[in-house]
Amino acid sequence: MFILHIALQGCLRGGGVVFGLTADTGGHIRYLLDLVAASSQDPGIDRIVMATRLFDGTHGPDYAVPEERISDKVELVRLASASPVYRAKEEMHEEVASFAQSLMDWIARQPRAPDMIHAHYADAASVARLVEDELGIPFVFTAHSLGRVKASMLGVGAETSADLAHRIAAEEEALASASLVIASSRDEAEVQYAGYVAYDPGRIRVLPPGSDLARFASAVPLSRVDATIDRFLQDPGKPALLALARPVARKNLAALLRAYGESPALQSRANLVLMAGTREDIDALDGDMAATLREILVLIDRYDLYGRVAYPKTHDPEDVPAIYAYARVRGGLFVNPALNEPFGLTLLEASASGLPLVATDSGGPNDIVETCGNGLLVDPRAPDAIAAACLRILGEPDLYARCVAGGAHAAAAYDWDQHAARYHDLLRALLAPEPPMAEPRQLLICDIDNTLVGCEAALGIFRRWRSWQAGLAFGVATGRSFHSAMAILEQQASPRPQVMITSVGSEIYHLDPNGVTYTADLAWRDAVSTGWDRAGMQAVLSSLDGLVPQGGLEQRGHKLSYFGDAAAAEAVRNRLAQADLRANVIHSHGRYLDVLPVAASKGTAVRHVRALYGLPERAVFVAGDSGNDVEMLRAEAQAIIVANYSDDLASHAALKHSYVARTSHARGIIEGVGHFRRMLVDAG
Repeated sequence: MFILHIALQGCLRGGGVVFGLTADTGGHIRYLLDLVAASSQDPGIDRIVMATRLFDGTHGPDYAVPEERISDKVELVRLASASPVYRAKEEMHEEVASFAQSLMDWIARQPRAPDMIHAHYADAASVARLVEDELGIPFVFTAHSLGRVKASMLGVGAETSADLAHRIAAEEEALASASLVIASSRDEAEVQYAGYVAYDPGRIRVLPPGSDLARFASAVPLSRVDATIDRFLQDPGKPALLALARPVARKNLAALLRAYGESPALQSRANLVLMAGTREDIDALDGDMAATLREILVLIDRYDLYGRVAYPKTHDPEDVPAIYAYARVRGGLFVNPALNEPFGLTLLEASASGLPLVATDSGGPNDIVETCGNGLLVDPRAPDAIAAACLRILGEPDLYARCVAGGAHAAAAYDWDQHAARYHDLLRALLAPEPPMAEPRQLLICDIDNTLVGCEAALGIFRRWRSWQAGLAFGVATGRSFHSAMAILEQQASPRPQVMITSVGSEIYHLDPNGVTYTADLAWRDAVSTGWDRAGMQAVLSSLDGLVPQGGLEQRGHKLSYFGDAAAAEAVRNRLAQADLRANVIHSHGRYLDVLPVAASKGTAVRHVRALYGLPERAVFVAGDSGNDVEMLRAEAQAIIVANYSDDLASHAALKHSYVARTSHARGIIEGVGHFRRMLVDAG
């Protein structure tokens, strides 16, 4: 497979990238280079080309070199566009048409055309769309950051600026045109994209970036690096609050300075170390970096933080592990106060280095902290909350130790090889579509956690068994959101479901003819919306004792999710009845509590799908393990309870018709289907 990456922004080169050289030379370049390095290890990838702009100017001669060979498989090509000089991202839309023509001319000169284009940022997607229109080469899209998110950060009226308007329009076109959208986090897929007219959750996959974390886990301090920091500080031995980010407004370093400057307790407890890019002369900095650095210097002076804040002019990329080690040996922590962080590679690096995190609650850090348990999330617009979180971690040794231990999970959870394997599987599937079964004769719907997955050996057996089942459509029903479910299924190499019932039955998605993306079932959405007063229910339940809301990503348009015991579940039912609000309340695993529309459950969703397929009741099998599967198991005659069930499921009065398997997880599913098939044969 020949993959062509398009990345127009920033100063891209094959090695020694000077991050922060311009406002646009940031994380997306690191992402691209790391992805390409991992991708090139796959023997099935024949060639990878990164295409960017060719330009002259003060940034150095490297960016005027037309071709740069990186390895036997990988090359970087720089192509001319309308302007011969460096262009900031706000101006890049003016280069799209000319760059697209140069790229098509370049493709025409190649021995073979690319199989797939991967566009990075919306301007690259605009180029890719022109190429696809002319040459028929499909493209996938990674936004890296989004214009609507930036507009919301900047405030009312920001979207009316010409630069942002161009960007948002290009993002809308990219969402509508790309074969697949690749997001880095659930927050990006489920929250950030949701504000777009072209938003289609079934066409987005969450593939968290990896990171080469081994060199951070083994990082040691360097006296040379220590000296560049210590020269600013009166007491260099104190714990260090470390921030490492380009000095641009959205990184919100000023809020961290305000948090520190307004907290005498934090100043007494720790030093603040700001590694804010590389600079020779502030006045020569690109974009808003000069203004951001001036604000930082003004705040240091306003709060008289001299001797307590370090802000070196420069640092080399190879010194970054030693910078993290500097903070670790002093018992410090890492702070990311960005207004929005699309993913957060520095958070993974800091965690692997042994540092707890205090991170923005906007963007990818939600996923990282949830996955690793390595820090605290804060509102980046609340300096007092930032200071309180820092003081809490520094002041609670047990919490500090838990965060450090959680960081050790980062390397396993965020691995480029795993990312590249899933990425290639998706690209190959798009290029060789396997459409869903048109007229299935039977349907199997099973829960995911602790039913389909949970035993690797059993899932391997299920994969083989599934491949032999002609006429059997396979689907899942889960409490997870679509993107959370899709991520775990692909990570576990599960067969791709033909139908996905998600968010405890409140959403349904059907596999598209391309065999990769999904389309939401709008008829089901309309059905469950009837009588659903989400805001009213949320208000009524807000003061109920013993009820704790789950995280923001677990809340859905047709689902309110809480933590609570059985008594809390009964209290929820009573409170809603008193308010004359009708809902379906599902309690599972002794602590998860979901409030859904009356019409929504796994059971009603399965019946809806069965009707769509025109199947009789005896053609449907369902399998589950816990309390949130009760409605599905109760609704279908051929219900399977796997042996590793919880919530005393096998004794449930409404499930006496169910088959309780002797084997667990996916083996139990196979056993149950076999049982009911034998019964059908015997009855026939």
